Amino acid sequence: MSARPTLIHVAELAGVSLASASRALNGMVASPETVAKVRAAALSLGYIPDATARSLKLGHSLQLAFAVDDVGNPVYVEMMRAIETVVRGSGYRLQVSSTGTDPAETVDLVRSLARGYADGLVISPLRVTDELIVELKRAAVPVVVVGTLPDTVQLDTVQTDSARGVGLAVAHLVESGRRRIGFLNGPLDTTPGMSRRRGFVEAYAAHQLAPAAGSVQEVAADFTVAAGRRAALDLLSRHRDARGALALDALVAANDLLAVGAIHAALELGLQVPEDLAVVGMDDTELAGFFNPGLTSVSLGSAERGRHAAELLLARLSDPARPTRRIVVQPTLVVRASTQTDPTPEGTVR
Repeated sequence: MSARPTLIHVAELAGVSLASASRALNGMVASPETVAKVRAAALSLGYIPDATARSLKLGHSLQLAFAVDDVGNPVYVEMMRAIETVVRGSGYRLQVSSTGTDPAETVDLVRSLARGYADGLVISPLRVTDELIVELKRAAVPVVVVGTLPDTVQLDTVQTDSARGVGLAVAHLVESGRRRIGFLNGPLDTTPGMSRRRGFVEAYAAHQLAPAAGSVQEVAADFTVAAGRRAALDLLSRHRDARGALALDALVAANDLLAVGAIHAALELGLQVPEDLAVVGMDDTELAGFFNPGLTSVSLGSAERGRHAAELLLARLSDPARPTRRIVVQPTLVVRASTQTDPTPEGTVR
């Protein structure tokens, strides 16, 4: 058969009506015998359903969207893999979008859901503005947010306590004998930037560290390796005594990419990690385990958050009237070589 096989050809080969063939291939009510015959005919002919026509007929796109600011960030890659695993068996395809760092782009993406290209959205916004909240609340399809929203916003959310995660990092460094701890953060107008700064200030005060917390913090231009290196060079260069000795003995970074940049900066300055400077990251991405030295990092459960978000979205699609849920994934500390000089096995979870 030279022309592309159609559903009519499948029905004729299977010896059933066109309606029966359609029901069998679309998972609707049909006898097991009919389903077997129709599927065998479709396989024999190499029939590929027209997804566009099917979605128009069923009234939905059979696609779910996942939107983040940077699809190259390893945190979002882990989330994406987890989401795709959950939705794979549901009959949906996953479409991934990158919004960039401009909040207006994120708002436009949420508004564009009215075009019908996706039946639901999982979104992890870096910056949550009032305008974005308005658009999320009136989105054309169900939305699940991976991140923190005000308590008054009734949307399904999956979040983590990153402030507590920073506290775990500081406590680990103090237990390791480090007392002069700096903090390398990302932009403060972002949700993670604000919460992780709060966690550092609270932990710094709880452990009665000195000097003042504000003097040992540096804000990078964004959450990337290159920005982390530049900011760490500024922070470490600023904290040297009159003889050039480093006045800091540890550094907490607001994500793994910043931490890797900080380690590069330390090496450029002739410092050894962890002997001269212990470094802790956040997110516990694959990068943390493969980097040399292995990076101690706070796991914020990226894959777990992605899995929960996908499950919440499928549940919302199945039952639009169900009560909203807010799931919190707790952080854990994974200790590796960047903070330890003893032979404790790497990858120890605390």
